Amino acid sequence: MLKVKIITLGKFKEKAFLELEKEYLKRLSPFAKIKIVELPEEPYRSHDDAEKVKHKEAERIVKQLPEDALVILLEEKGSLRGSRDFANFLERIGGFGRELVFVIGSGLGLHSSLKEYSNYSISLSPLTFTHNFARVLLEEQVYRACTIINKKEYHK
Repeated sequence: MLKVKIITLGKFKEKAFLELEKEYLKRLSPFAKIKIVELPEEPYRSHDDAEKVKHKEAERIVKQLPEDALVILLEEKGSLRGSRDFANFLERIGGFGRELVFVIGSGLGLHSSLKEYSNYSISLSPLTFTHNFARVLLEEQVYRACTIINKKEYHK
C-alpha cells in the first residue's frame, strides 16, 4: 500500500472540489494511505512581493517534510508523464517503502529553494491549472495509477 502525503497551500473554497476530493480519497483507500496537509497561503499585495511570499511559503512546507520521504514537486516545468508512465513511476518509487510527498504551491508557484529538498519534479500537463484544480487532478491521477498497477478496469 502506498503512503502518500499531499502538502498544499490554501484550502478548498468551492464545494465541488471538496466533493471530488472526498470521492477520490474514498476510491484510493484500498490502495493508498493519503494524508492531506493544507498550509495557509501567504497574502501579498504586489508582484514585487512574490519571491518573498514564495520563500515564506517554502519555509512552512519544509517543516512538513518527513525526514526519509521521497519529495515530488508539482511544477510547470517538471517532467511530463502519461498515465501509464506515471503508474510505473509510482510503483517503482513506492516500492522503496518510503512515504511519497507531493508538494503543490500556491497561485504563485513554488520557491526555488524547495529543489534542494526534492527528489523529483513533475508536471501534470503543459496547461496551467489553479492549485485547487491541480490537487484534485493529482488525486485522480494517483487513483488512476493505482488502478493500472492493480490491473483494475478504470484505465483502458
